[in-house]
Amino acid sequence: MRFRSTRGEAPPLGFADAFASGLAPDGGLYIPEELPDVGDLLGGPTPYPELAAAFLKRFDTDHTAAEVDALCAESYGSFPDPADAAPLVQLDDNLFVLELFHGPTLAFKDFGLQLVGNLFEDQIARTGRPINVLGATSGDTGSAAIHGLADRSGARAFILYPKGRIAELQERQMTCTGAANIFPIAVEGSFDDAQWIVKELFGDLDFKARAGLSAINSINLARVLAQCVYYLHAFNRLPANKRGGLRFVVPTGNFGNVLAGWLAARAGLPARRFVVATNQNDLLYRLFGTGRYQPGEVAPSYAPSMDIQVASNFERFLCYHLGGDGARTAGIMARVKAGEGVDLPDFDPDKFAATRTDDAGILRNIARAKERYGYVADPHTACAFEDIDPAVPTVLLSTASPAKFPDVIERAIGEHPTHPTLEALKSKPVENVTLPATAAAVREYLEANILP
Repeated sequence: MRFRSTRGEAPPLGFADAFASGLAPDGGLYIPEELPDVGDLLGGPTPYPELAAAFLKRFDTDHTAAEVDALCAESYGSFPDPADAAPLVQLDDNLFVLELFHGPTLAFKDFGLQLVGNLFEDQIARTGRPINVLGATSGDTGSAAIHGLADRSGARAFILYPKGRIAELQERQMTCTGAANIFPIAVEGSFDDAQWIVKELFGDLDFKARAGLSAINSINLARVLAQCVYYLHAFNRLPANKRGGLRFVVPTGNFGNVLAGWLAARAGLPARRFVVATNQNDLLYRLFGTGRYQPGEVAPSYAPSMDIQVASNFERFLCYHLGGDGARTAGIMARVKAGEGVDLPDFDPDKFAATRTDDAGILRNIARAKERYGYVADPHTACAFEDIDPAVPTVLLSTASPAKFPDVIERAIGEHPTHPTLEALKSKPVENVTLPATAAAVREYLEANILP
């Protein structure tokens, strides 16, 4: 399997090289040259590590089948029930919740980043060269990446996050590890500022090569491919009479999570629609309602991991929408980078719909889910409870444990959820640095701390 850039000006690469590169040299994102048919993976329940390995073998032809099996067994072996790493909970006749928060950092990012951490270790062993991992987070990516990389020999992780704009426990998961190879960086700006800095530094090809930079954000295709698997897992766990006309509702900020489901559908997963559940930072809600991509100002919310106005994985969707035309994709992305609004040509949302939930709606939906179903949803998952059609088989993706956001849950329903791993963080010292939201400041810090 080969992977090409969305912008069409970089040579195609195999899986291992595309993974190591993260961002393509022309500034684009890697996508598969073709999507294999995964229909034969659908049917009865399969243990999650086995399903993940069977799926990834279609894309990763650089590792042997046995190596992929071992990578997936190790990556999901840290979950409490590896065979059912993403439990499917039925709330009503047609309503199900796919719980993606049973990994080591209690968030859906563990599904991609446990695998990515092991792939980085494999990369170091194969090449003999150290790596310096750079990423930006609006909350959960950073903690999952750090857990996957902490204390790994030959790797250092530099994680940018918006100062004062993520939940306290999310920050503590990144800053209280005590691992000498972890460097949390609070930037004085928004997540979009942090994400822009990461792309700028990856776009400096000389610096990228000299620093041995690798990516952990969903600009790295391995992240997205790993997340495709739990859509197949959910389908296989559904009752047979609930698989027709299936709808997935996905809390979304950076578009990677829902893009994974859409790619799985293009590869053969029978899904009628993907509902993009946004918070008050409703860039994607407006996109799928009007066909116009118009970033605005970030408004901090009760669902901080979705406080995003520039969705990285929009570029992958755009490339598919434009029939793989790299030049047109590059042209539109240049306009987006310049701050322009863009009307997508011949836009048809096809399998997509979208909802919007503000902070008042998040509190309302948490209370409603508790009252109707006895279910406690975190603030991001609460956005998925908006405008549900009870007549349609629906799977809501639950992206984080409510224990990561106890203050919001208490405000909504008077309960204060806890988790032992999170409680243990409260007595540990915070270790981080604060930097201006500029590429120059972050580059200088990296230069002083990267592995040579």
